[in-house]
Amino acid sequence: MNDAATASDSSLPLLARFPLLGAVPRVPLGRFPTPVVRVEAVAPGLWVKREDLAGEPLGGNKLRALEFLLGGLRPGDRVTTVGAAGSTHVLATALYARRLGARSIVYRWPQEMNDAAHRVAARIATTADRAPLVSGIPIAYARAFAARLSGARWIAAGGSAPVGVLGQVNAGLELASQVIAGVLPPPDRIVVPLGTGGTVAGLALGLAIAGLEREIIGVRVVPRVVANRFRVRRLMGRTARLLERLTSERLPRPKPGSVVVRHDFFGGAYGRAIIAGDAATKRFYDETGIFIDATYGAKALAAAIALAEQLGGTTLFWLSFDGRWLHGDGNARSPTDIVALA
Repeated sequence: MNDAATASDSSLPLLARFPLLGAVPRVPLGRFPTPVVRVEAVAPGLWVKREDLAGEPLGGNKLRALEFLLGGLRPGDRVTTVGAAGSTHVLATALYARRLGARSIVYRWPQEMNDAAHRVAARIATTADRAPLVSGIPIAYARAFAARLSGARWIAAGGSAPVGVLGQVNAGLELASQVIAGVLPPPDRIVVPLGTGGTVAGLALGLAIAGLEREIIGVRVVPRVVANRFRVRRLMGRTARLLERLTSERLPRPKPGSVVVRHDFFGGAYGRAIIAGDAATKRFYDETGIFIDATYGAKALAAAIALAEQLGGTTLFWLSFDGRWLHGDGNARSPTDIVALA
């Protein structure tokens, strides 16, 4: 392991809590912990976990999973994954595989496109080694399976496999550490975009391990067959069993009611903007200078603002999409600037 990896490892709450996980292949890609800032100017008691600042040249929540999913990757290796045309998971996988000297073969299917999705799709096309748009989900998976048979490393859709979810367990432990340190008050609720479920599952498990279980509200941004409580709980269970095998420890499980799925902000299609999301995005940008995308963040942000206004207390919005490179007007504000707005 190189010096950079060792330095990064020493700051990970996951590895501090479970030293035996140091044997799991991992490549340090991110900059952690990500900041947590108060945005009272947007809604009372609203805080933001800025996963968009997780790394360079591209942040976002997928980086945590990719640190483990790309662990041990060597120059010249190949990786394959699948996703919608404007999937940020596909983009992050292709970008960081290339940074590690590997080739990426990604298969995508059509989706309803918004402006951010168009720009993500265009960047995928120039970043991946191969990124064909096929006619549907079954064909994308079939072609990725063929690539796996020829030796490419499979990266699960959304990074939502137990090894990848370890990165999100670290996010839960990281958040607990920030609460203990007084960086933010214990949130009454955490609002997260819910796609393939890895972020929600890992957060719930990490907070349970830390003894700081909180209600996690997954705001569905994909069809119900993909995003539902059953799938999230199954992923939590698989990840917990992996951790137990690797550490020989018995781990606490999140309580059954700790994860709530909200379906009322979906809008009918992945990538379809909703009126409440557009209003929330404008309100947030006007106050903070931070761009929120219509596919993931706007829907979760709209739910977070509504919950903050209706229920009071502390609401934490999980900003999972890095929109900095999409909105290069030079006016984006730093975390310090945002705190001053509170």
